Amino acid sequence: MSPARPVARLVLGVSGASGSIYARRLLDFFAATQAAEVAVVFSKTGRLVWNDEVGTDPAAYGFPIYSPGDLTAPFASGSALFDAMVVAPCSANAMGRIAHGVSADLLGRAADVMLKERRPLVLVLRETPFSLVHCRNMVAVTEAGATIMPASPSFYSHPQTVDALVDTVVARILDHLGFDNALMARWSGQLLGGRS
Repeated sequence: MSPARPVARLVLGVSGASGSIYARRLLDFFAATQAAEVAVVFSKTGRLVWNDEVGTDPAAYGFPIYSPGDLTAPFASGSALFDAMVVAPCSANAMGRIAHGVSADLLGRAADVMLKERRPLVLVLRETPFSLVHCRNMVAVTEAGATIMPASPSFYSHPQTVDALVDTVVARILDHLGFDNALMARWSGQLLGGRS
């Protein structure tokens, strides 16, 4: 369920799936708008994938970055009152651990906190095709209160660059969390020339 107001304190988890560009575009948005206080946690593999796919230092955004083993981070407890969490990209491995309450690292613990506190948790799943195990884990984590948002770009806005294509997913993440954005053209019949 989307919050009634824009979140003010957000956890961004970056797991080891390919697709670090989704995390980069979210950080671009929040650095430009200052719309939320953002705390970042990479899984061990997530940081390796970021280094390979993005290649920049995420600390340059100025948001605090927490070690995957730092269970003293503020958002490791519900009493810290972080409003929501996004895991982008979310590997099938991370989703499976979250679905079954495995808090072996800070990313898993933070997600577990969001579920137990009934706060929004968005998992931007980067996997294809799905196995039956993946499907069952999606059901389990959805029943626990998370939202599965596969990293499935849309094309009706005619994106012309990779960033514009990525923004079709990032815009939906921000929409779900209640953040106004103009990252892509909104759906209307006019986009299809009014055809039915």
